[in-house]
Amino acid sequence: MKELETRVVDIDVEKVRETLINLGAKKVKEEYQINNIYDFEDNRLLNAKGYARIRITDDRLNNKEVVYMTTKKMLSQGTFKVMEENETIVEDKEAAAKIYISLGLVLKESIKKYRESYKIMDSLVEIDINDKSFCPFPYLEIETTSEEKLKEILELLGYSIEDTTSKTIYELLEERGLAKNNKGKGL
Repeated sequence: MKELETRVVDIDVEKVRETLINLGAKKVKEEYQINNIYDFEDNRLLNAKGYARIRITDDRLNNKEVVYMTTKKMLSQGTFKVMEENETIVEDKEAAAKIYISLGLVLKESIKKYRESYKIMDSLVEIDINDKSFCPFPYLEIETTSEEKLKEILELLGYSIEDTTSKTIYELLEERGLAKNNKGKGL
């Protein structure tokens, strides 16, 4: 599956949340996540702007834990970051980790994040707040199908296309001098 996404960084979380609610956007996710990022020792996936991940979610809307096993690879990076994503829900997070390890991957990083997601205009608008030790600024991720729809959503939220970036979190952290030890460029 291809995923078109872009970001707006340094958002006012309360203002965005209030705007989405006032627009009638439907809250579809409220979760705490642990994102375990896997790669080979030489970081070949992250250096190619991809990764393997096991995401453990504490789904607050449905009061359950859901575990996803995912691979992502960047296909292009313009207005949107276009990613090839392969993802499945797994029953056993320990078995999932063992599968990656048996393929020669190692756990590179474990990132904690809070995410709230809203559906609006057949698109997904996500408020992401990472553990401050990883990423100190909140941001929006917008997944949609066209630049026209993106512009419309941005305008409704008080932003413009100039406020967006297709840069990965690692690229943004590096740009701001906040990258710890530059694990890669895939997120």
